[in-house]
Amino acid sequence: MADPEVPDTMRDKKTPASVRIRWEARKPEDDPTVGVPLKLPDAAAPAPAHRLVAIGDSLTHGFQSGAIYNTALSYPAIIAWEMGWSDHFRYPRYGGPGGLPINIEYVVRRLEDRYGAKIDWYELASAAFSVRSIMDDIEDYWETGRGSRPPISTGINHNLGIYGWDVRDVLERTSGICADSIGTPKDNTLDQLVEDANDRAALRVLPPREDERGMTPLDAARKLGDDGGIETLIVMLGANNALGTVVKLKVEWSKDPAYRNLKDKRAFTVWDPDHFAAELKELVKAVETIKARHVIWATVPHVTIAPVARGVARKVREGSRYYPYYTRPWINDEDFDPADDPRITGQEARAIDAAIDQYNDAIVAAVKDMRSRQQDPRDWFVLDVAGVLDRLAARRYILDPLAQPKWWRPYELPASLARLRPKPDSRFFRSDPDGRKAGGLFSLDGVHPTTIAYGVLAQEFINVMQRAGVPFRYGDGKTPRIGPVAVDFDRLVALDTLVSDPPRSLASDLKLIGWLDEKIDFFKRMF
Repeated sequence: MADPEVPDTMRDKKTPASVRIRWEARKPEDDPTVGVPLKLPDAAAPAPAHRLVAIGDSLTHGFQSGAIYNTALSYPAIIAWEMGWSDHFRYPRYGGPGGLPINIEYVVRRLEDRYGAKIDWYELASAAFSVRSIMDDIEDYWETGRGSRPPISTGINHNLGIYGWDVRDVLERTSGICADSIGTPKDNTLDQLVEDANDRAALRVLPPREDERGMTPLDAARKLGDDGGIETLIVMLGANNALGTVVKLKVEWSKDPAYRNLKDKRAFTVWDPDHFAAELKELVKAVETIKARHVIWATVPHVTIAPVARGVARKVREGSRYYPYYTRPWINDEDFDPADDPRITGQEARAIDAAIDQYNDAIVAAVKDMRSRQQDPRDWFVLDVAGVLDRLAARRYILDPLAQPKWWRPYELPASLARLRPKPDSRFFRSDPDGRKAGGLFSLDGVHPTTIAYGVLAQEFINVMQRAGVPFRYGDGKTPRIGPVAVDFDRLVALDTLVSDPPRSLASDLKLIGWLDEKIDFFKRMF
């Protein structure tokens, strides 16, 4: 029996008619081949020159805690390490004070150096001034200092992810557009987030423009494919076609034709499924022209699970996966006022998830179509990232068994992570002088993974790559690795500063971050 749609009384009135809202969460696609077998490539065939290329958004770029900085630990870089190809894998670098646009962990640790493990009430004004001073240093570095000049390129990057970009950006936005969008910096003492931060970050990803237009990430990947071929191409896009809903706590559905315009689309926080499908069709055609032996398409995670938007009070009813409201994680249930505090409703969250389910159905259908073609079938695969996050969703499912759908089962963390105490979960990160108290899978922005969670994502991609017959080698790049390849999570735990050395002052600093968000729309503008 088909899963019925919810009644109109449970449907937010602003939701487009194209959004099909059903009672049960979408069942993930567990088979990367979507049930269409293909003959594997000849193992004796020479490997393409570029063994791994990734196109995506912040999740591919390696964004953490409000900034792009630790790109050596993005999931593509972790995969390259396990392939024995890290010496050849090219990715953008971001130096300076904590990366772009503002690294919350960097700010928190700077405050700890000055105020210790707790900021007392009488120190709040001084702490706020310290934050503004830190932000001023960051702004100066990127707008007028060393960071204002992109490094000299040594070749096209293999990691072509750019934070904040959606499908339309990847289709149209070029290095030329980014360079021309950067204006003359203004010294504003009240507004100290780096101006044009996204364009500055993108210029370190994309090749320098050789003409007025420059290149999109798709152009760059196509050029790599023409220059020796690509063994595995990863495409992970679509999160930013819905992420604005929880970052801005505002639901604004896309409209035609504005969603197809780089400037006009900024008004929207979630795409009508029909609009997403139209853009996906363009993206599929573009990827088809890239010379890649294997292509892995990732689905879009349910952004309403991200702890940047915390469900308030109890679920709307027993067995539901939704809360009546979602607001900022530092606003307590008893302090929350729906008439005054930023929020989205449970009905809006349900509609957002339903739209994402349709995005993911379209992605799966596109892969199935390419694998099923009679003429020139392609070795394309699906990694259902949405299903991985659903199985890690603590407040939605793990802590509420009655809300678990029939298909749901808990995600089994690798042993090195399962041994950590407390066990890492999807709640907002909490720590004090005694260590981490909750969370561990999301960094301090409540949206992006920690290093260990990027490792989980890398492991899932590696599993699909091995299914595709991609060879993995040890660090020398020559000796084959036999059997299932496991990510070195002990290495990642040691490199994950939030997990191995948690901030001591996060409780009081979160209140300060909440104050900043109230005064300058910190979270909304950070992304």
